[in-house]
Amino acid sequence: MGAQENKQTAQAGYAAFSSGDAEAAMSSVDESIEWTVRGNNALTGTYRGRQAVGELWGKFLAQGFRTSPHDFIADGDKVVVLTTIELAGETAESVDVLTYNGAGHLIAFDTLGDTSLADRVFAS
Repeated sequence: MGAQENKQTAQAGYAAFSSGDAEAAMSSVDESIEWTVRGNNALTGTYRGRQAVGELWGKFLAQGFRTSPHDFIADGDKVVVLTTIELAGETAESVDVLTYNGAGHLIAFDTLGDTSLADRVFAS
């Protein structure tokens, strides 16, 4: 898959997640996914596999997590997503870096930027 196809896949995944359709959001996620949560909180770490990522999503959603992406930048196997997030009633800007394999499946997800909001909400 090329950059534009990966961008479209990312846009569809965010739209499905935002509408509450976890099955559709997970449809392009590879079983070998590595999802990295940065910061210094109870969720910090790398989650491997679709089941672990689904459980992670549940923890975020339990705290009122929402994401509103506003820019998608694609180059090769990477899609960078600039998004406004809401967590526990607070908002912040965030940057997600998504990596796709040749078949167009998401194999890595990493959120970069200020972790202070997640660190407060998920204090360890």
